[in-house]
Amino acid sequence: MPDPSRLRDSTQIVLPKRELDGIRSTLESEFTVSVFTTGDQCRIIGSPVEIKAVSDFLARHGVTIP
Repeated sequence: MPDPSRLRDSTQIVLPKRELDGIRSTLESEFTVSVFTTGDQCRIIGSPVEIKAVSDFLARHGVTIP
């Protein structure tokens, strides 16, 4: 059985909310993901394929993923 934390890492990205300033609407319109904000964090959830594409998108926009 797969490790749950490994599956979670491939289906979500958690970032400080400020990292998505100015790009959140583009992110939500270009990718099939859900973005949830809790406090000062944003959680981007999607399929492993979409999360990989979002990761590349964020990197192109200078966002470092922890």
